[in-house]
Amino acid sequence: MTETQPRTDDERRLAELGYRQDLARSWSGFSNFAVSFTIVSILTGGLASYGIGLANGGPITMAWGWPLVSVMVLFVGAAMAELASAYPTSGGLYWWASELGGPVWGWFTGWFNLIGQIAVTAAIDYGAAIFTTVVLNVIGVPVGTDRTAIFSVFAAVLVLHAVLNIVGPHLSAVINNVSAWWHVGGVAIFVLVLGFGARHHQSIEFVFTKTVDNSAVGFGGVGFSFLLGLLHAQYTFTGYDASAHMSEETRGAARAAAKGIIHTIVVSAIAGYLLILAVTFAIPNLGEALDPAKNSGYPVIYILQNSLSPFWSGLLLIIAAVAQLFCGYASVTSASRMLFAFARDGAVPGSALWSRLSARKVPVNAVAFISVFAFVLLIPSMLVPAANAPTAYAAATSIATIALYIAYGIPILLRQLPRSRFHTGPWNLGARYRPIGIIALIWIVVISLLFILPTDDRGYPWHTGFTWTAVNYAPLTLIVVVGTITIWWLTSARHWFTGPKRTVP
Repeated sequence: MTETQPRTDDERRLAELGYRQDLARSWSGFSNFAVSFTIVSILTGGLASYGIGLANGGPITMAWGWPLVSVMVLFVGAAMAELASAYPTSGGLYWWASELGGPVWGWFTGWFNLIGQIAVTAAIDYGAAIFTTVVLNVIGVPVGTDRTAIFSVFAAVLVLHAVLNIVGPHLSAVINNVSAWWHVGGVAIFVLVLGFGARHHQSIEFVFTKTVDNSAVGFGGVGFSFLLGLLHAQYTFTGYDASAHMSEETRGAARAAAKGIIHTIVVSAIAGYLLILAVTFAIPNLGEALDPAKNSGYPVIYILQNSLSPFWSGLLLIIAAVAQLFCGYASVTSASRMLFAFARDGAVPGSALWSRLSARKVPVNAVAFISVFAFVLLIPSMLVPAANAPTAYAAATSIATIALYIAYGIPILLRQLPRSRFHTGPWNLGARYRPIGIIALIWIVVISLLFILPTDDRGYPWHTGFTWTAVNYAPLTLIVVVGTITIWWLTSARHWFTGPKRTVP
C-alpha cells in the first residue's frame, strides 16, 4: 500500500499492530464465523469421535457431557473473543501472548498452537477419510474398508484440501459459507431422519442414565470413565480460534472475529446437542455398538447402518462425509494462516519460505507444510496392528485438544495478571473478564491433565498390562514436543526470537 492510498479502519489497526495489509481482506463477518463453525464441525468431531464418549461413560456422557463441555467452552471462548477484538491479527494466540507477556510466552504459545493445528487437521481428515471410504463403497466405488484403504483416502483428502486452498482466498470464503449452511441443514436432516425413520428408539431413561465403565480405576469407576469420555465433546470444540487467524482477511475484524468465536460456540452447542441426542436415541444395541468386531471402531457408522434403511443411512453418511471434507479444508486454511503469521515473525525454521505469499495472496508453502505434517502424524495408524488402528486417531484427538487448549490458556492467563498491558477492543467483557478468565483457566487445567492420562480402549495399562501398540501416544508425543521446544528456547531461540516484528514503520 502506497502513502497516497487511504487506509480502512482495519488497515489502520493492523498497521498499529505492526503489519502491512499483505493478505486479501475479502471476508465478511459471516465468512469469519463460517470458518470457525466449519472447523468445530459438529458433523465431524461429534460423529467421528462419538465412540470415545460412548466407550467412556456411555450414553450419559452424550446426554450430560456435551452440555457441560459446551458451557465451559463458552467461558474459554469469551475470554479469547475479548483478546481477538483487541488484537485482530493472523498471529492470534501467539501474538496476544507475546504482547502481554513477552517473547518467551509467545514462543511457547505459538508452538503449542501450531502443533495443535497440525494434529487437529490430521484428526479431522482421518475421520473424513473413514466416512468417505464407507460412502465410496456404498455408492459402488469398491475402495475397500481396511485401514490401508482409509489411509489412502486420507492422503488423497489432504492433497485435495491443499490444492483447493492454493486456489485463492475468495474460494475459501465461498466454500466456508456453503459449509455453514450445509452443517445446519445436515443436522436438521439427521435429527428428522433418526427421529422418524429409525427402526428402534431407546428410552429417555437409557439415554440419560445408562452407563459404561471402561476405566477400571477409582472415583466410583463410571464417574472417572465419564470424565475421560468428555474428550468427545472437548475435541469437537476445538478450532474456533480460526476466527482470530482469519482477522487480516476479514472486514470489520475487531468485532467480527470476536463474534465469530462466540457465535460458533453457541450455535455448535445447540445444534450439536440435538445431533448427539438423535444418534444416541437411535442406538439399536449398546453392546454391539461398543464391540470393535461389530462397529469397526466407529459406532456412528454401525448405528446408522443398523438403525435405518440402506437409502437413509447412505444419505446421512454422505451428508456427514461432505461436512467432514468441508471441515478439513477449513482447518488447513486456518492452520496455514497461523503458520504464515508465526513464520512472518521468524519463529519457524525456514521462516522466509513459510511466510511467502503467492500472486493470489495465499501462503502456499504454509499450506503444504500443514498438509505434509498432518500426514506424517498419522503414519503410526499403519504401523500398529489393525485392531489398534483407532488408537492413532484417538491420540491425534488428544494431542490436538491438549495443545490447542494450552495455547488458548496462556494468553488468557496473561490477561489476568495485575500488570497486564492489555487494552480492550470494541468487543470486551468489562469487569467480568476476571471471573470468566479464571473459570476458563481452571477448565483448561482439568482437561489437559485428564486427556494426557495414559489410557487405551481396554482400560488403564496398569490394569490390563502395558502394551506399546494400544497405549495412548498423546502424553509421549507432548513430552517430546515440550522438551524439544524448551531446550530449543534455552539453547538458541531466546537469543534471536524477539516476538512480533513490525513490517511497517
